[in-house]
Amino acid sequence: MDIKTATSLRRLRLVSAPEAISFLILLVCSVLKRTTEFNAVPVMGVIHAVLFILYVLFWADAWNRTKWPRKTAALYFVLSVLPTGGFFAERKLRRESEDALIASRARREGVVETS
Repeated sequence: MDIKTATSLRRLRLVSAPEAISFLILLVCSVLKRTTEFNAVPVMGVIHAVLFILYVLFWADAWNRTKWPRKTAALYFVLSVLPTGGFFAERKLRRESEDALIASRARREGVVETS
């Protein structure tokens, strides 16, 4: 993978955890709205929507650059709509982006990969 691919994976990874946190906070706000007078749903809804849109845009870019199989791409998308899925996506993407960055640096320095 090249450096642009590693960068796209890193962007997706960096937005996945905040998106998951915003989803969980939005769920808590929804419960509080129905059980108390506290209503932060409009604010958290906008924050979560922005983070979700960024996740989907970065997901599409990463899929395009990495040429993931459909199964892998679908897994990352499904993880975005599960309340804690972003945390799992972040962990998996961290490993994948680090591997891509190492491979990119090795190619740039002329190190031949052996399988």
